[in-house]
Amino acid sequence: MNVIVTVSREKERTYMKTFTIDEQNNITAFATPEEAAATTTTPFDSFASQQELAALATQWPAERLVAIWNSLPGVKPVRSFKTAKVAAGRIWERIQSLGETPKPKAERKAKGGAQAAKGAPAKAKATKKTTPAKKAPTAKDAAKTQDAAGPREGSKTAQVVAMLQRKNGATLAEIMDKMGWQKHTVRGFMAGAMKKAGYTVESFKSDKGERTYRINQ
Repeated sequence: MNVIVTVSREKERTYMKTFTIDEQNNITAFATPEEAAATTTTPFDSFASQQELAALATQWPAERLVAIWNSLPGVKPVRSFKTAKVAAGRIWERIQSLGETPKPKAERKAKGGAQAAKGAPAKAKATKKTTPAKKAPTAKDAAKTQDAAGPREGSKTAQVVAMLQRKNGATLAEIMDKMGWQKHTVRGFMAGAMKKAGYTVESFKSDKGERTYRINQ
């Protein structure tokens, strides 16, 4: 599991970090919810507090919580947690300490070359971990140059696109039911993955007052 922190010191003073976790349990920290939605290319759940993480944890199987914890760097592996709330608390505490990356950088600058050299491997790892996110432009370019082919057949993007290309589009409830997502996951996908894939998604309320999404043809 990758833990990627993209929050500057200045933003930490002004905003509460927003974390996202995708289906592969990759956790990323962003300065704002808007930044998370704009830069994330895969379906995700988001949380900005221990309480929000705990609410998500109650919906996840116990095995996933164990997998998330055991994938965090430097932790002692466990086989189970007493409750989802306990798991969420420990995971939340751990990712907070991992998120404080600016401090080691300042220390390396102050202490000189020896410590800087030691810090280099960690910096290199962070760069490698961000590689999946950098694949987004390629997907976007492919969507633009191969409009006829569209997204990869059977992918989540392809399934959502098919629903949104219908005459009346698809309601929020329909997408949630079809994909097994939560509301904020659908909204984040529309603002992030669909936009990066080159699609312009229209959001409106149907005659029945339901939130509906449709791709502008």
